Amino acid sequence: MTRADPYPSRVSGAAEVLVRKDPVVHGSASDGPLSGIELETFERNGFLALDAFFDAQEIRALRAEAERMRESTLEDEAAEVIREPGSAAVRSVFAVHRSSPIFAALARTPRLLGAAMQILGSPVYVHQSRINYKPGFRGREFYWHSDFETWHVEDGMPRMRAVSVSLSLLESNVHNGPLMLIPGSHRHYVACAGTTPERHYERSLRQQEYGVPEPAILEGLARRGGIIAPLGPPGSIVLFDCNTLHGSNGNITPWPRSNVFLVYNSVENALEAPFSGQEPRPAHIASRDFAPLTLCR
Repeated sequence: MTRADPYPSRVSGAAEVLVRKDPVVHGSASDGPLSGIELETFERNGFLALDAFFDAQEIRALRAEAERMRESTLEDEAAEVIREPGSAAVRSVFAVHRSSPIFAALARTPRLLGAAMQILGSPVYVHQSRINYKPGFRGREFYWHSDFETWHVEDGMPRMRAVSVSLSLLESNVHNGPLMLIPGSHRHYVACAGTTPERHYERSLRQQEYGVPEPAILEGLARRGGIIAPLGPPGSIVLFDCNTLHGSNGNITPWPRSNVFLVYNSVENALEAPFSGQEPRPAHIASRDFAPLTLCR
């Protein structure tokens, strides 16, 4: 029996923009650490930037762990380690909440986990975690995309009920390839053209080719909502909806930019079979351990 697909993508030669069918915020101001105004901002824009969410001491410990992991993977051929296109520089290390007790504790930090449960209105688990390293001079771009489009097609995430956290370990400034987002884009589902190749993730994590919106669609959404790049010192975070279009430029400055990326998914939105009909991506990219997280005391 064929499943009904609420968000079809990569099933034809034409791209189209569909209306979102799911709520953006499932909880209320009384359910967690975010204020009513903060929840309204998240719901309106599809993201919320908060400066100084973690203090200098906390960031020093996280940055030291991130650097330790980078150095330990310089010669590592593990699947969790992704290299920059055309370079041996480490681009990302995946599943850090499983390999590092420090990042496992970070994922369960009350103010982070509480905000995720507040937005999603349920217990949550970590769908994906990684450190993105954008080294000076060599850090390549991340092209515009909606995470949900990939997670739906390639992982089987049924609905738009996940939230991402980008935590800056180093300063994010206007020059070093900061995260960019299109406000309001989360209310539109961009169904992409083409068909997903088998084992697409082996190339897409280095440089994505499928599941990226067409320029005309991006231009229309950007004209309507603009583009915002939240800047800030280490310890700043951006919470963003799983369907918000985002990306970042390459870094040709001497100043590296790195961030911890955590994705919380509602336990009521557990992964199914991928809507592409292909085999699921590996667990270090898309976890199928749906056990809810508990707060780290």
